[in-house]
Amino acid sequence: MDKSGFIEDMQLRGLAPTTQRSYLHYTIDFSQFHNTSPEKLGLEAIRQYELHLLNEKKLSAQSRNTFVSAIQFLYTVTLKRDWGKDSFPRPRIPVTLPIVLSQKEVSQFLYQVAGLKHRAALMICYGAGLRICEAVSLKVSDIDSERMLIHVRQGKGGKDRYAMLSPRLLGMLRAYYRATRPGNGWLFPSWRTGRHMTTGALSQACRDASKACGLSKRITAHTLRHSFATHLLEQGTDTRVIQVLLGHSRIDTTARYTAVSAQLVAATPSPLDKLSPPAKKKRTPPTPQKAPRG
Repeated sequence: MDKSGFIEDMQLRGLAPTTQRSYLHYTIDFSQFHNTSPEKLGLEAIRQYELHLLNEKKLSAQSRNTFVSAIQFLYTVTLKRDWGKDSFPRPRIPVTLPIVLSQKEVSQFLYQVAGLKHRAALMICYGAGLRICEAVSLKVSDIDSERMLIHVRQGKGGKDRYAMLSPRLLGMLRAYYRATRPGNGWLFPSWRTGRHMTTGALSQACRDASKACGLSKRITAHTLRHSFATHLLEQGTDTRVIQVLLGHSRIDTTARYTAVSAQLVAATPSPLDKLSPPAKKKRTPPTPQKAPRG
């Protein structure tokens, strides 16, 4: 198979770089598993590889679905096979609630983040609700201190948006900037010339801090984003405002945070508490019986 044609098709359809890398990884692994070019393989080969991902690699349903998306794109777009969606069954993804930290736990975690650069980037994930890829690719010019906004360029789905810039986060970023003087325009530059910090480097810093802080919860940069949204909801922020801040295309994606907020659940009155006791009926005294004559 000509990889260049596959890559060009993904680029022409505007797939994100991370999606392109993921699709390419799965298609190459699929080909190596069968030791054959995908052009010579069919639906049964796809089925066998899916069983391999499930039974041997023990991949999650979400990861297996990514393979299905990759292989469907390869065969229907690049190889132009006339196969419908029914040819690519997807495993059902279990509905689970995302992990959310309390505000005290967020403070405990951030205190353990090593390095000013990593701490500033993770504070953006929590303080503005940015995805990890959006945080590491910020430029100095994206911080608008006059309007107290962060310009997120080409976020998920290739969309620009504005995120909030809190006074405390601005103070942290100013302290970071004065201490490091980042160059090349990037707010969080890499040691490699002309590039920004990688998501892998920030994820590793997150894992290290997660272990150091002593919390039993698994903490990622996305956990901070989930916590940001949940805490806004608990403060009474409108769901549609949170949708804009997070960059969600659909409101139902944002609405799932209503299922996460334990504080809102606990504060919601039960209809049982609104039941009124039945009115007490007045007891009618028994009619006195006449004594029998004779």
